[in-house]
Amino acid sequence: MKMGDRLFEICNIAFLAAVGLATLFPIYYTVVLSFMDPTEYYQGKLTLFPSKWTLEAYRYLLSTKTFMNAIGVSGFLATVGTLLSLAVTSGLSYMLSRKRLRFRRPLMFLILLTILFSPGLIPTYFVVRELGLLNSVWALIIPSLTGGWYVLLMKGFYDSIPDSLEEAARIDGCNEIGIWFRIILPLSLPAMVAFGLFYAVGYWNTFFSAVMYISDHTKWPLQVLLRNMLTDPSSAMSGDGMQQLREGAKKMPSETLKMAAVVVTTLPIMLVYPFLQKHFAKGAMVGSVKE
Repeated sequence: MKMGDRLFEICNIAFLAAVGLATLFPIYYTVVLSFMDPTEYYQGKLTLFPSKWTLEAYRYLLSTKTFMNAIGVSGFLATVGTLLSLAVTSGLSYMLSRKRLRFRRPLMFLILLTILFSPGLIPTYFVVRELGLLNSVWALIIPSLTGGWYVLLMKGFYDSIPDSLEEAARIDGCNEIGIWFRIILPLSLPAMVAFGLFYAVGYWNTFFSAVMYISDHTKWPLQVLLRNMLTDPSSAMSGDGMQQLREGAKKMPSETLKMAAVVVTTLPIMLVYPFLQKHFAKGAMVGSVKE
């Protein structure tokens, strides 16, 4: 390598290392602060490695009814919401990929309109209210069961499956349901896993729709509860359901409780991403190339 190229590579590595360190340090310090002993925290020193580790913040959080309710709500959204979204998206996409479907083009046009034009917050809120879904977890699932972009991507994947497989299954005596479960579904498992991850992450991070539709603190997902704990602890800890959190905040620093809540909220996604990252990369290419 020439001297200029070598100097550029050294500078590039140093710059990327500095950016990586600046990115990872807040995460590291959040975890450290959540395990820090209260007496060491009250000393007011920046400690990169505490001398004494404690789980008191996590014990307080996991012993409160409201925090456990929030975990249950987020878990329900991530599981039930993902399964329902996959069922709706895959069924609609497969239906639109069949050329013999009547009114196929008008349906495709209507789906395309949902991508180009959004109804807005106020009409969506009125629809949710008229359906009687306010203060219900279904208000966080039903309006976002599927999306036009996901439908088009999965339709492109189904278009890439040869029609000869379906014809061979019909010759063997399979009906529509048999073709779906025996031929289409096994072939679409990679796409289902990829889109399932997209939906699960989206439902777990549900925030804005919960702020609009959920006013009962017992039905808050984790993201809303965490926002209130970080920005306005007094409102987050109001009500009988947060009595234990209020008592815990008196015994230990509120910052330690906040950081523990951040760790608990982000831990599931941080554990899932490294092992399933390849499926996200495949999912980004689903339906983009047709042979």
